[in-house]
Amino acid sequence: MTQALRAHERSFVTHLECSLTGERYEAGEVHNLSRAGRPLLVRYDCAGAGQVMTREVLSQRPANMWKWRELLPLPPGAEPVSLGEIETPLLPLTRLSRREGVAPLLVKDEGRLPTGSFKARGLAMAISMAKHFGTEAVALPTNGNAGAALAAYAAAAGMKATAICPAETPLINVTETAAYGADVFVADGQIDECGRLVAEGAAANRWFDVSTLKEPYRAEGKKVMGLELAEQLGWELPDAIFYPTGGGTGLIGMWKAFAELEAAGLIGSKRPRMFAIQAEGCAPMVRAWEQGGEFAERWEGAATMATGIRVPKAVGDFLILRAVRESGGAALAVSEEAIAAGVRDAAHADGTLLCPEGGAVLAGWRRARELKLVGDQERVVLFNCAAGNKYPLPDTAQRIRLAETSGTTL
Repeated sequence: MTQALRAHERSFVTHLECSLTGERYEAGEVHNLSRAGRPLLVRYDCAGAGQVMTREVLSQRPANMWKWRELLPLPPGAEPVSLGEIETPLLPLTRLSRREGVAPLLVKDEGRLPTGSFKARGLAMAISMAKHFGTEAVALPTNGNAGAALAAYAAAAGMKATAICPAETPLINVTETAAYGADVFVADGQIDECGRLVAEGAAANRWFDVSTLKEPYRAEGKKVMGLELAEQLGWELPDAIFYPTGGGTGLIGMWKAFAELEAAGLIGSKRPRMFAIQAEGCAPMVRAWEQGGEFAERWEGAATMATGIRVPKAVGDFLILRAVRESGGAALAVSEEAIAAGVRDAAHADGTLLCPEGGAVLAGWRRARELKLVGDQERVVLFNCAAGNKYPLPDTAQRIRLAETSGTTL
C-alpha cells in the first residue's frame, strides 16, 4: 500500500459541489448535505490526476482500492483506515449463460471485501476522512451490511459507532455489527425512519451522520467499483451494468467514475447502459422512471427478502434517475420468486452464491432480455453486492437415521 500512498505529492481535489444546484463548497471542511439538502460530490483536477495515474503506473500498483489515490479525496500523507480492500474478481456465469444462450454474463463479486459486502468500500473511505477530520463518533441507519462495515472500520479507527436497524434486518447482520463493539438498536420502522433518529443525534452533536449520500465520501469509495471494472475489462466499459438499487450510492459513484476516467484520459466516451434493479415490494425508482419523474416519492409498505434494496426513500433519487436516463438504461422491478430463482440458478449452475440483491440483479437482466433492452451477445456485468452466506438460506437438507440408511439407499 505504501507505493500507492506515495504516488503523488499533492491533492487533486478541487472542491465539493452540490449535486442539484452546482454550488461550490470548500474541500477541507466537514460537510453533510448541501444547503439545498442534497448530496455533495467531490470534484477533481482529473487531467492532472491522469498525468500521474497512467495505465502503466496503475498496472504496477497493488490491486486494492487505494491504488486509485489520485481520484480519491484522502489528502496526501493521510493514512487510510484499511482492512484490506482488495480488487474484487469478475466471475463468468459460464454454465448458466450457455444454458440461456447468451454471451457469458460477468459477476463482479463484492462479497470478497472486508465484512463481506461492498459497503466496505464506502465506509473505508468515509471513516478514513472522518478520522482525518478528527471525528470521534459516527452513526447511520442500516438494513444490515452498512452497519457491519461501519462498526468494523470505526473500531479500526478508534471511533465509537452506532447503528440503527429496521426490525426486518437479518439477525446475522445485527449480531455481526454488535460483534465489532458498536451500539446497535433494532427499531420498528423502515430505514429512512431510522435515519431520522440518526439525524436528530447528529444535530445534538452526539455523532457524525454517515448515512448514505448524507456525507460526500461513501460515494467516493463506492465509485472504485467502476474504476476497477474499467481496468479489468482492458479499459473498454461493458455494454450494460445491472446494479441492485436502494440508496444507489454505487450506481451514482460508478457513473461519476466513468466521467472522471474519461477526463483523466484513461477511457473513451463509450458508456454502459445502467440498469437500476429494485424489488416489486419496494420500487420507488422504477415508479419514478416509468412516470418520467425527476424525483421519487416514498414507497409505502416496503417489503422484500433483498433487504439491502429495501429503501423507501433515497436522498440521491434524482442522481440515480439521471444516470439511468443519460445512459439509455432502465429501472426495473422483479418479483420475490424471480429473486429466489436468481440465487438458486447461479449457485446450482456455476457455484456462485449470490446474495438476494445479486439474485435480483440476475432477475433484472432476465427481465431486460424479455423486454429486448439487452442483446444476447452484449457484454453484461452484474453486481453481487455481498456474500450470499450472510443471509438466511432455505434449508433443503434431508434428515436421515444412520441406523436405517446405507450408501446405496440415499
